[in-house]
Amino acid sequence: MRSRREILQYTGAALAALPFAKAFAQASKPEAKSPGGPIVVSTWNFGVQANDAAWKFLGHGGRALDAVIAGVAVPEADPKNQSVGLGGLPDRDGHVTLDACVMDENGNAGSVACVEHIVHVAALARKVMENTPHVMLVGEGALQFALANGFQKENLLTPESEKAWREWLKTAQYRPVANVENHDTIGMVALDAAGNLSGTCTTSGMAYKMRGRVGDSPLIGAGLFVDNEVGAATSTGLGEEVIKIVGSHLVVEQMRLGKSPEEACRIAVERIVKKHPQKREDLQVGFLALNKQGEHGAYCIQKGFQYAVRSDSVNALIDGKSHFA
Repeated sequence: MRSRREILQYTGAALAALPFAKAFAQASKPEAKSPGGPIVVSTWNFGVQANDAAWKFLGHGGRALDAVIAGVAVPEADPKNQSVGLGGLPDRDGHVTLDACVMDENGNAGSVACVEHIVHVAALARKVMENTPHVMLVGEGALQFALANGFQKENLLTPESEKAWREWLKTAQYRPVANVENHDTIGMVALDAAGNLSGTCTTSGMAYKMRGRVGDSPLIGAGLFVDNEVGAATSTGLGEEVIKIVGSHLVVEQMRLGKSPEEACRIAVERIVKKHPQKREDLQVGFLALNKQGEHGAYCIQKGFQYAVRSDSVNALIDGKSHFA
C-alpha cells in the first residue's frame, strides 16, 4: 500500500496537470466549423486577390478580423490600384487622403479618415479600435497616432496618379464616374470557422474630391456594419448617397427581419433610387452582404458592380444584380 505522503504527492501532481490536460484535450479536438463558414466576400475584381490573402487565415481556422485586415492590405499596397491606398487618385489639390473602418465580432469598431502618408489604413483603424478609447481619428491626429504605433510615413502619390491629376487640372471638372476604374473602395466581410463575423472597408475616396471630403467608407453603419447575431454588409460607390440612408446598417437590419443578403441589398438600393428615379450615369452604389449562415448577395444601381467570394468550395467573381439594366 502507498503511504499517506505518496498518495498526497500523487494527487497534487495529478491536480497540477489538469489545466494542461484540459488545454491539450481542447486543442486536440477537431475544430467545429460554423454551418456556413469559413467564407469571405469582397467588392470588385481585385477582391479575388484580396480574398486569397484572407483565405490564408480563414482556411486554417483563423479569426475573421485577422483575415479581412490581411486581405485588404493587398489592394492597399498595390500602386496600380488608383482607388485604394498607395497610388490612389488625389483630391483636387493633389493630396492622397485615405479612409477606413473595421468592426469585429463583438461589435467593437475603429475608424480613420482623411489620413495622408499611411498605406495600410485598415490596420490603422484596427489599432484605433483596440488601443484607444475612441472609435474615430482623423487627419493630422490619425497620422500622429499611426507614426506612434510603428506605421511608416510614405508618399502615396505615384507618378501615374500625379500624371492623371495634372491632366484633370486642365478642365478641373469634378464629376464622379460610375465605373470599375473609379469605384473608390474595397469592402470585405468574412465569417470564420468559429462562426464569427468581421469586416473592413478602405478607400482613397472619389478622385479629385474637395480637400477634406470624407465619404461613407470610414463611417460605421454607412460603409460597413457587422452584427454577429445576423450578418455583415459593406458598400461601394457614391458615398454621399450611402451616408444619407445609413446603408450598410439598413442592409443588416433587413437581414435581421429575415431577408436574404441579396434582398436586403436590393431594398437599400431602392431606397436611394426612390430619391433619384431617373437613371444617372454619374450615380452608382452597390451593397454586398453576408449573413450568419454564410449566404451572400449583392445589388447595385446600375450594371458593372462585381464581387469576389472565396470558401472551401467556391472561388469566383460574381456580377451583382442591378436596378437599371
